[in-house]
Amino acid sequence: MWGIFTRTMVKAGKSKSCGLAKPCHLVKPVSTIRITGRYLTHQRGLPTLPVPPLKQTCERYIAALEPIIEEDELKHTKELLSDFQAAGGVGERLQRALERRAQHTENWLSEWWVQVAYLQYRMPVVVHSNPGLILPRMNFRDKQGQLRFASKLIAAVLDFKIMTDNEALPVEYLGGKPLCMNQFYEVLSSCRVPGLTSDSVVNHAKSSRPPKHITVVHNHQFFMLDVYHGDGTALTADQLHTQLERICSASPHRNTEPVGVLTSQHRDSWARAYLNLIKDQTNKDSVSAIQRSIFLLCLDGAVPPVADGMYRSLAAIQMLHGGGCQWNSGNRWFDKTLQFIVGEDGTCGANYEHAPAEGPPIVTLIDHIVEYTRKDDTPRSSRVSLSKPQKLHFKITPEIQKDIEEAKNQLDILAQDVDMKVTIFDHFGKNVPKAHNLSPDAFIQVMLQLAYHRIYRRCCSTYESASLRMFRLGRTDTIRSASGASAAFVKTFDDPRKQNTEKVDLMVKAIKAHRSYTNMAISGQAIDRHLLGLKMVAVEEKMTLPEVFTDTAYAKALHFQLSTSQVPSKTDCVMCFGPVVSNGYGVCYNPMDDHINFAVSSFNSCEETNASRLSQAIEGALLDMKTLLEQTPRSKL
Repeated sequence: MWGIFTRTMVKAGKSKSCGLAKPCHLVKPVSTIRITGRYLTHQRGLPTLPVPPLKQTCERYIAALEPIIEEDELKHTKELLSDFQAAGGVGERLQRALERRAQHTENWLSEWWVQVAYLQYRMPVVVHSNPGLILPRMNFRDKQGQLRFASKLIAAVLDFKIMTDNEALPVEYLGGKPLCMNQFYEVLSSCRVPGLTSDSVVNHAKSSRPPKHITVVHNHQFFMLDVYHGDGTALTADQLHTQLERICSASPHRNTEPVGVLTSQHRDSWARAYLNLIKDQTNKDSVSAIQRSIFLLCLDGAVPPVADGMYRSLAAIQMLHGGGCQWNSGNRWFDKTLQFIVGEDGTCGANYEHAPAEGPPIVTLIDHIVEYTRKDDTPRSSRVSLSKPQKLHFKITPEIQKDIEEAKNQLDILAQDVDMKVTIFDHFGKNVPKAHNLSPDAFIQVMLQLAYHRIYRRCCSTYESASLRMFRLGRTDTIRSASGASAAFVKTFDDPRKQNTEKVDLMVKAIKAHRSYTNMAISGQAIDRHLLGLKMVAVEEKMTLPEVFTDTAYAKALHFQLSTSQVPSKTDCVMCFGPVVSNGYGVCYNPMDDHINFAVSSFNSCEETNASRLSQAIEGALLDMKTLLEQTPRSKL
């Protein structure tokens, strides 16, 4: 966490199915008729997020610290916790206040979490918050192919939108329990708006006159494209293609004043520039059109040619930050919740602003788009008169120009600092751990502990996102992948004095421990959000912050040098995000049946981290764990 908290956000998203159930993919609307209250009825039937027992959280906090801090630090923290949870002490007071809050709110955590994890976070959303998503390279390499695919993408999103407009999204389930669907209704027609101390998110789909247009950006120039006819029917793919051709014809040359790059700034800098920008009515109207639009479509130029082995990594940085201002970083509005990116060379994907939702709604929408765009082209519709797409104009004063130049410089520095490695591990996929009755996600997480330990000879605080969608308005909690069991395994694995049977026994214990923590987390019984809640109560009641929260152990616990997320999908894609600490890694993965897609990031400015080195260690650890399982008689498992 950030500000008064150390950063603990899931970058990604990055919530996940936790390996307990396959995600529900939405293809066809279940109804084209709006049934008022259908969504609210489902939501009201969901349980509220529980407040875990104080003693339980304190005990589990100590267990989580054991593999990552020194013994003397642990002893000191145990003493602090003993005082904190003593009868009649400050811990009990905070716990009672948190329980009262839980009784009088739909979700005691969600509002705090969005504020602290996102809207009050002042670092740029680029790299530090917004994830990217990389699709397989599309089968076109020219402008016409780009526009044909982009027009079908727009049509696919509008097809999906029928379900959200009609509150007709099929409810997803996890372990037989229905999940909160709120996030699916927050991603279209929404946008983040900068503020001087805290940002906000506005969802225009809930307004009395919901938007009927999208924003298209081409050559760093923005256009407002109406995607519905006067009678409310959506434009067809070929009509959209005609409109995109008009936009490209109206913007043949790159704009030298890319206003969109302002959204990549430090949030305080962008808030000041924003107020200056919208003083002019023309600028204000253009910004409003972007913010109100259903989503943003980025028609990118081709990326620099690279060897095939480097292509996916290059595509990832295009989705994450645009590759720098000499390439496509000016072809963005990073505050927009959904930006779909279609490159002239077939490089496609998305970038999304994280405050409204985690990964699953985005991936579900992506799966729908991919399936929709694979259909045969629909017959060409009869010619109708289409209104000309409206170019959004900006009046650039010398002060705004100065802000743009500063934003370009800072973004280029950040883009050059990101070290990204996307790999396809093609030796096996989730089929191998499943064949041994092991959770694929837990198997991968224990592998990440081994890969990291092999490089650094120590364990580190590790974040994996757990979905709290079993509860109304649930977001995420933390699965702490570094455990006593995983530490015992990684310290033993490469010891030649140890027998394989002992190593496998420790591996299975570590995997089962991770699975157990996962189940605990998705049930609302993990420690991180509970500790956050107790701390927030102290802050809001203007109490002296208990020493538990100023303790160095707490800072180390929240310094996630491995920030990880599983984002499974039907589509053979992968999400990517930046590290959450300067000397850390971001690791996102999508396990398919016979291969696993990985995106690993680090910062070049940190000498001790290297994305390629960790990627190599991941491959080696996966192969070695598989070999160990194969060399150990099945009866021993």
